[in-house]
Amino acid sequence: MADDGYASSATAWESGDQSEPLGSGSAYGRPSPHSYDSVDSSKSSPHLKSAISISPQPRTSSDSAGQSSTSPWRDSSSGIPDRRDSITPVHGEPPVLVEPSFDENILRALCELDCGVPLLLDRIKQSMVSCREASVFFKKRAVIEEEYGKTLQKLAKSTSEVYALNDGKAGSFVSAWQSSMRVHEMMAENRLRFAQRLNEMSEELATLVKEVDKNRKQTKDLATRYERALQESETITEKSKNRLDMTSEELERVLLQKEGESFKEGGVQNRGGAGGKRVIGKAVAKGGLLLKGKNPGNIQRQEDDIRTRMSAASDQYRKAVIDTQAMRQEYFNFQLPRILRALKECTDEIDLGTQYHLTRYAFLFESIVLSDGTTLVPPEGEGLGLKATIETIDNRGDFKTYMQNYAYARGSTPAKGPRREGPSDEGFLPPLPQHGEKSQAAHQNGTNGIQDKGRPTFGVDLAEQMTRDNVEVPPIMLKCCEAIEKYGVKSQGIYRVSGTTRKVANLRQRLDKDLDSVDLDASEWSGDINNVASALKMWLRELPDPLLTQALHQGFIEAAKIDNDRLRHIRLHERVNELPDANYATLKYFLGHLHRINQHAAENSMSVQNLAIVFGPTLFGQQDAGVMVSDTPYQNQAIETILTHYKDIFIDESE
Repeated sequence: MADDGYASSATAWESGDQSEPLGSGSAYGRPSPHSYDSVDSSKSSPHLKSAISISPQPRTSSDSAGQSSTSPWRDSSSGIPDRRDSITPVHGEPPVLVEPSFDENILRALCELDCGVPLLLDRIKQSMVSCREASVFFKKRAVIEEEYGKTLQKLAKSTSEVYALNDGKAGSFVSAWQSSMRVHEMMAENRLRFAQRLNEMSEELATLVKEVDKNRKQTKDLATRYERALQESETITEKSKNRLDMTSEELERVLLQKEGESFKEGGVQNRGGAGGKRVIGKAVAKGGLLLKGKNPGNIQRQEDDIRTRMSAASDQYRKAVIDTQAMRQEYFNFQLPRILRALKECTDEIDLGTQYHLTRYAFLFESIVLSDGTTLVPPEGEGLGLKATIETIDNRGDFKTYMQNYAYARGSTPAKGPRREGPSDEGFLPPLPQHGEKSQAAHQNGTNGIQDKGRPTFGVDLAEQMTRDNVEVPPIMLKCCEAIEKYGVKSQGIYRVSGTTRKVANLRQRLDKDLDSVDLDASEWSGDINNVASALKMWLRELPDPLLTQALHQGFIEAAKIDNDRLRHIRLHERVNELPDANYATLKYFLGHLHRINQHAAENSMSVQNLAIVFGPTLFGQQDAGVMVSDTPYQNQAIETILTHYKDIFIDESE
């Protein structure tokens, strides 16, 4: 239908992030991310120059290629309303609705139907009802979720406060109890955020229904106005035809009178029997067939007058026929397809908008359920879940502590029961030996026979230990990564599968006391390389300041939220270059190690996504519980992007 004057509008991208670029590389040869912007601007994608959160505006049904016409309908073409997409994209949610191409076959079939306009009007009403029902459902579901979230949040807080006031058990039980209440608070906060999203979607659908209803009414009024104009033109044509017929009959009567014909003479008979009688009958009915008292001069003047009126009536009839034909062609060839297209686009808009929000609802629902599951059972290395927290309760240890405190608190009070100590000759028992006397000597020479050299590495600031050891990469990382690449590069689920808790603790202690004396090539460690991998992850988690630093944490998260892959890559490159030298060098070496691990993904099943899931929370460090849950997907996204573009970010072309 391009010839009918329809043209799609260009997509509009609003300007977004305009942050100034950082300076070029710093220490350790950091490549500058601005090398990506050196591409010719005429060929670069607009995604690099604008924010990605704005969806392109759909083409309006009133856009026209600007055809010229003298028809009055052309002046009213602006009556077809402009529509704009009222759908708000999901923040951090991946789904983006792509506008489909218009089906010209459907438009052609609608043009061939006599009921095309009412068909589409009724269809839009059905779609509006469906959209309105979805909006009501979202609103009611939001009320349920909000009530559930607030109730659960209130219960968890009040329970935690009341327990602190009561005389309950202390020790590991109270820690596990308070942690379990915090888990419930996190789940309540997730539900409240879900309710907020549902309210937003409900309002957007209600707004969409109002806009579509307004556009439907305007287009319907426009179609009615076009149809009425065509009907009026046809009525004018019919009246002109009747006027011409009446003038022709009057002229015929005058000609009969002029020629002196009567009812019985051959002029009437030559008209063909019954047909002639009908004509005479009409003339008599009209009155004045035999114009008595009229002389030939008057009859001639009357004939001239009638011929003049007949010529005018003929011209009017011819003009009315031409105008009606032009208007009919204009309506069926241009205006009707235009109206049908506008109504069909209106139908598509509300149908796609409803489907988009239902898909978004499904995505959010899945996300909230998965978030609850992750909160209850977090991935390895991201803290303890509810069940694991409850299992940390040490009733035996709590009782021993309680017993010691109880005895200490009541030590000065005279005993009311039988005495233990006293003269042996009176039958009293000797005193019990003190606990820990035998093991005191063992601790003086170090645990397991390992001499502590006083150069700890676990829990020590990264820059401090690298300065102390005068190295560019921490020795423990070099030692562990080399062993893992030697014995575990093809190990199934390396870094994802945990080692034995006892062996990992033993290895950690050995590495912390005397790193150089530990031989990772020994069968004790090379036989199960997962113990070495777990020890390395433990070292990263115990850094006082995480590898990606607390100061740059929010910057990494904001960069990871960018939808456009290219722009996200550049922003994360900028954040990496802002790291301190020690962190940058360590991150460069470690991600190079992970890059080599990923090259054997077909054998070890550790894809970039799996590695990002394992090391996202580890490299970013432990945050507050609520922040940890909300930022975890973006932490993983940041590590995945940096690891995917490892060579672009860390490797200079000169290297």
